Amino acid sequence: MSAIRVTVWNEGRHEKKNKAVQSVYPNGIHEVIAEGLRAEGFAVRMATLDEPEHGLTDAVLAETDVLTWWGHMAHGDVDDAIVEKVHQRVLEGMGLIVLHSGHFSKIFKRLMGTSGNLMWREHGTAGEKERLWVTNPAHPIAAGLETYFELPNEEMYGEPFGIPEPDSLVFVSWFAGGEVFRSGACWYRDQGKVFYFRPGHETFPTYYDANVRRVIANAVRWAAPTNGPRVIVANRPVPLENI
Repeated sequence: MSAIRVTVWNEGRHEKKNKAVQSVYPNGIHEVIAEGLRAEGFAVRMATLDEPEHGLTDAVLAETDVLTWWGHMAHGDVDDAIVEKVHQRVLEGMGLIVLHSGHFSKIFKRLMGTSGNLMWREHGTAGEKERLWVTNPAHPIAAGLETYFELPNEEMYGEPFGIPEPDSLVFVSWFAGGEVFRSGACWYRDQGKVFYFRPGHETFPTYYDANVRRVIANAVRWAAPTNGPRVIVANRPVPLENI
């Protein structure tokens, strides 16, 4: 069986402008996410916002089984034509994993049809503790995890969260400030699967965490296209004798 092909997409702007981010992710957030996925045996390539076509050419998308997406400060700089191409690929079966502040990305809001709004609190370099509870232990994305895991320093996201009701809710977060948040949610869109995973603020080493890496790897396996029948939208006349 051939390896699942993953494209790790990252805005890549914070690492160029913010020394605090550079100190945590000197080669970019995308490189650390890709490192964790390579260790799981996936075929991984990377793409960033400032490449031609944001690194998401027709050829790259055609050769991508699952796309991971991290963006924050430059959602508006993503070309609408690229968003349209990614959207179409998801509907055709490409998996999409949206990370942290990607809740405000054009592609996530397009697929959800909602605002993606939420509450947040950032404590600068300190952050606060986040406990992620597994709410659906039978889901493949929760494989290999304990009842919960903790991140000592993260940015808080709080409800209400402007998303449609998830088809499956895998994680709920609790923060030291008392807030809770739907932090791991799944949807089906035509033949594609979408997973949103909350942790990953750029100034904290979240993507080095073994549990976070386990979740992302599990999500890649879940979101990868299956061998089910392709849906062809066309008129299909029914012979009268079959009615």
